[in-house]
Amino acid sequence: MKYNEVLQYLDEIIPNPKCELNYFNDYSLLIAIMLSAQTKDSRVNEVTKVLFDKYKTLEELKNANYSDLKDIIMPLGNYTKKAFNVIEIARRICDEFNGVVPIDREILETFPGIGRKTVNVFYVEYLNIPAMPVDTHVERVSKRLGLVKGNASVLEIEKVLSKNIKKEELGRRHMQLVLFGRYYCTSKKPLCDNCKLCDICKYK
Repeated sequence: MKYNEVLQYLDEIIPNPKCELNYFNDYSLLIAIMLSAQTKDSRVNEVTKVLFDKYKTLEELKNANYSDLKDIIMPLGNYTKKAFNVIEIARRICDEFNGVVPIDREILETFPGIGRKTVNVFYVEYLNIPAMPVDTHVERVSKRLGLVKGNASVLEIEKVLSKNIKKEELGRRHMQLVLFGRYYCTSKKPLCDNCKLCDICKYK
């Protein structure tokens, strides 16, 4: 019943969830997801606009000047590592996979800065493959609402949510949970007063 209550409410307040990262093809999305770690999507969009306006192809990106990339990516934090990741991701896609992002999880997770969550987001958003990416928003909301145990790991959360949500709905539900955590059930000063889930929430 708890899952039904939560999902019905998400449908009510976020009926048309959409990824907020801007992208134009497979590699631009993969890089945007990587860059989004520990920062806001809106800020990533500002950076990727500059990045992809300057480096319009994978070939240009893999040969980009490292110092220039650091300057572009600096607003996102951890820019020295992320700049390296951009160049290396572009190089591998270009040189090893004929300019097409591979879809094999084991291969993708060998790319620098690309972990399980990043692959799951790429699967859901670009390939429409059912998955449940767990970021800080999904973790926070799931634990507050008692959908998972309070000490559950990220992988455990993914497994529990995937078990309790219809497979064909996983991508949509993931995005609803993200947006709910981003704009309603925030880490600080969540909007509890008008929330219909307060009766099951562990925050108060």
